[in-house]
Amino acid sequence: MCVRSCFRSPRLQWVWRTAFLKHTQRRHQGSHRWTHLGGSTYRAVIFDMGGVLIPSPGRVAAEWEVQNRIPSGTILKALMEGGENGPWMRFMRAEITAEGFLREFGRLCSEMLKTTSVPVDSFFSLLTSERVAKQFPVMTEAITQIRAKGLQTAVLSNNFYLPNQKSFLPLDRKQFDVIVESCMEGICKPDPRIYKLCLERLGLQPSESIFLDDLGPNLKEAARLGIHTIKVNDPETAVKELEALLGFTLRVGVPNTRPVKKTMEIPKDSLQKYLKDLLGIQTTGPLELLQFDHGQSNPTYYIRLANRDLVLRKKPPGTLLPSAHAIEREFRIMKALANAGVPVPNVLDLCEDSSVIGTPFYVMEYCPGLIYKDPSLPGLEPSHRRAIYTAMNTVLCKIHSVDLQAVGLEDYGKQGDYIPRQVRTWVKQYRASETSTIPAMERLIEWLPLHLPRQQRTTVVHGDFRLDNLVFHPEEPEVLAVLDWELSTLGDPLADVAYSCLAHYLPSSFPVLRGINDCDLTQLGIPAAEEYFRMYCLQMGLPPTENWNFYMAFSFFRVAAILQGVYKRSLTGQASSTYAEQTGKLTEFVSNLAWDFAVKEGFRVFKEMPFTNPLTRSYHTWARPQSQWCPTGSRSYSSVPEASPAHTSRGGLVISPESLSPPVRELYHRLKHFMEQRVYPAEPELQSHQASAARWSPSPLIEDLKEKAKAEGLWNLFLPLEADPEKKYGAGLTNVEYAHLCELMGTSLYAPEVCNCSAPDTGNMELLVRYGTEAQKARWLIPLLEGKARSCFAMTEPQVASSDATNIEASIREEDSFYVINGHKWWITGILDPRCQLCVFMGKTDPHAPRHRQQSVLLVPMDTPGIKIIRPLTVYGLEDAPGGHGEVRFEHVRVPKENMVLGPGRGFEIAQGRLGPGRIHHCMRLIGFSERALALMKARVKSRVAFGKPLVEQGTVLADIAQSRVEIEQARLLVLRAAHLMDLAGNKAAALDIAMIKMVAPSMASRVIDRAIQAFGAAGLSSDYPLAQFFTWARALRFADGPDEVHRATVAKLELKHRI
Repeated sequence: MCVRSCFRSPRLQWVWRTAFLKHTQRRHQGSHRWTHLGGSTYRAVIFDMGGVLIPSPGRVAAEWEVQNRIPSGTILKALMEGGENGPWMRFMRAEITAEGFLREFGRLCSEMLKTTSVPVDSFFSLLTSERVAKQFPVMTEAITQIRAKGLQTAVLSNNFYLPNQKSFLPLDRKQFDVIVESCMEGICKPDPRIYKLCLERLGLQPSESIFLDDLGPNLKEAARLGIHTIKVNDPETAVKELEALLGFTLRVGVPNTRPVKKTMEIPKDSLQKYLKDLLGIQTTGPLELLQFDHGQSNPTYYIRLANRDLVLRKKPPGTLLPSAHAIEREFRIMKALANAGVPVPNVLDLCEDSSVIGTPFYVMEYCPGLIYKDPSLPGLEPSHRRAIYTAMNTVLCKIHSVDLQAVGLEDYGKQGDYIPRQVRTWVKQYRASETSTIPAMERLIEWLPLHLPRQQRTTVVHGDFRLDNLVFHPEEPEVLAVLDWELSTLGDPLADVAYSCLAHYLPSSFPVLRGINDCDLTQLGIPAAEEYFRMYCLQMGLPPTENWNFYMAFSFFRVAAILQGVYKRSLTGQASSTYAEQTGKLTEFVSNLAWDFAVKEGFRVFKEMPFTNPLTRSYHTWARPQSQWCPTGSRSYSSVPEASPAHTSRGGLVISPESLSPPVRELYHRLKHFMEQRVYPAEPELQSHQASAARWSPSPLIEDLKEKAKAEGLWNLFLPLEADPEKKYGAGLTNVEYAHLCELMGTSLYAPEVCNCSAPDTGNMELLVRYGTEAQKARWLIPLLEGKARSCFAMTEPQVASSDATNIEASIREEDSFYVINGHKWWITGILDPRCQLCVFMGKTDPHAPRHRQQSVLLVPMDTPGIKIIRPLTVYGLEDAPGGHGEVRFEHVRVPKENMVLGPGRGFEIAQGRLGPGRIHHCMRLIGFSERALALMKARVKSRVAFGKPLVEQGTVLADIAQSRVEIEQARLLVLRAAHLMDLAGNKAAALDIAMIKMVAPSMASRVIDRAIQAFGAAGLSSDYPLAQFFTWARALRFADGPDEVHRATVAKLELKHRI
């Protein structure tokens, strides 16, 4: 897939190396003391182990988490838990055994993930395995050169004992004069004593040594003692910095090479004869052959013969996929582009005679330079990083500007339809290497052909254009050579641009291709993907494309297909990458990324569709042929095809829970089981608590059920995918998917809170996700998501008709660095709960502004002085403890300015954005109320006899049951339609449908529940059954989030507007 190697004239190699060394030395002059070429004042180099000599626990953890589908960052968080007194640090000081550490560590991870067990034993095994715990070759070479110059070397490591009572030190001890391990000394870095101990054993002063570590606190303490320090983000970059300090080179070999793997060996004798004939060499000296350790597709070798430095690139052995590994095309394109001013390697010859080394190959000259494998470019200044990415962008523009006829490449590929052909090609490649079914790949295979962009231009496309396929000048941000042209052809240049931004969307821990998604790009000086794309368009004189998400989805789909091919070849030992065997699970990870972009593209398309006539617009454009996965007689409005059950609900109108996608259907059944086994049986006790003297304190049983719901993965299900596309906070469900689960939760008064899906918290959390700053999210959103806090929303006022939000009179006045609140609010749901920590307050900041720009929203901590609760309010006599509904005065409540949401005057906008999802959630739950009421009614009338026959045989009862079923089904379809439009077009475009269901659902539920109460007789009025409470809240919801009259008026106005 890529080859991170260097090519060009061998005469430049020594020049570049020397120039780079001098350049690096100049950068450090003035800040470090050293003498050039071996005359250094430093007498020892001290190395940390993890992250410096071998992979760090953090990087191993990231790989393990991907493989085991553990949330990213879990292991590191658990390792840091407890600080100096946590299990990890105590393990490092040998205060607990390996068994004790794994026991405590496993418990910590399980508590964090709210699950029964986390396989930490397998993480520890991976961390200490021979496969992972290998010393970096660049460090081995550096240590050899340091010792050859007469300097001492030491290891200073926070380390631990293995179960066999031996310390974990997978290093050759002969490389070091001194080894200091925390587990043997009982003290850990950054304790200054351990540094002093190391220096004492070396017999040196702090200023005579250099210390390399990957952790800031360890380096800070060493520097405080006077030791010179180097922070290690990347071993190769660290070695370059070490070279500059010591004044002599530490790398005498060829970068990024290793001995040839046994399965990749080629016959040297016949190769040497071929090269002698090609180059006209008479010498009989030996041929040196090394393998580049990064190529994952076409094996690539370094060759040194008679002072000539060459690179050989060949097809891999074995049966190959059709049209793959076309090295002859690589040779042709590089030879042609060299004449067009594009920096490419100097190719020498193409040999298609397989008898020479077993497969066809070509030879080119080796070019030294810098290959940046880490896209975060550690060790560089922000301005230099930006210049590197700018140079990368410029050379891509140069490739896309090549005159095809002038260089003889007009027949290098087919003209037009590049993306459709590529989709077919990669689908075929994937199918040929498929080893198991990957749901996201199946969805993409059907989605991509249906959303193809129109190709505007045809140019040379590289096909694998990335930072690590470029050779840079050692001193200047200049591209010397573009490598790995295996996938090049004629096609859509935007595919190259998107592919070059892959790293922007991948995490830095991704094993095969490091990313920068979790880096602060502004601080690093690296342009964001959007800016990089604008830069390209500006240089090429093109308008920005609108369907960027499609190109990213396609790019990640290609990567997934390539990874799958590498994985399959690894099963037979044919893949040359050291990561090949890991790629099986990585394929699924990347395909999910691709699908996320496909979902974003779907949202973009639907948001841009005209919705001027919502009641009459046609949906047939997005309708697909009838699928076996759709219920009989129903119609699908999905933006993706329904041929596979893996994606029937993704943006589709799914009427039955059984038609949900398999993961969501499984979630639905898990929730149903939880309701039956946990929630319904607990209802009597929970109802008793609400009527007891302790009712204003949370029920311990509720808290216990919450923990069980978390452990079952039934937590924070409400956040819609559109508001949280990266699934950082919620389950990533669409509104349609959540509608089915919310209805199920609505069958119990207590289930929404048990699953952290109850109002007003859901609306407040979505408000923070959509509009909150990062600081506001950290303070308020996270505790709410974790269920550690509750909240309320203060809007309604007793002195005005609050159904018109512009009537609100509460004032928000600016004073110094605060806002001062004064106002009288009531019906503030949840404010009486002792867990309530946040009040989302709506008031007027500017009474003279335009009518809908007067209001603002503030986040008010509940412990702020001046908040006075006057009384709890009852609904038909029900207190709804412990949250209740309060009447409250806010008197001179001072709130920091940073607690303003979005800014002054944005309150009406925020309230509308919050109320849309809140309204539909209420309606979803009302469907659940109604279903439970009807189920209770049916059971009741089957068991009671009146006037000589069962109630179920009475005609009026049968009529009531039939009427209830019809009304529930009608309302459910309207709710699902509104949810569907919210998914496809957004909350604003679905305003009419939301108004209709808010008008319909409460009245429908009231009628259905009333019929059930009538069937129960006096028992229906009691607290023995949930019917009375169901009826109370159904009636109350004709006011909450806007009275029926407001919604009727909205529907009527839109009807008149669009029908006349």
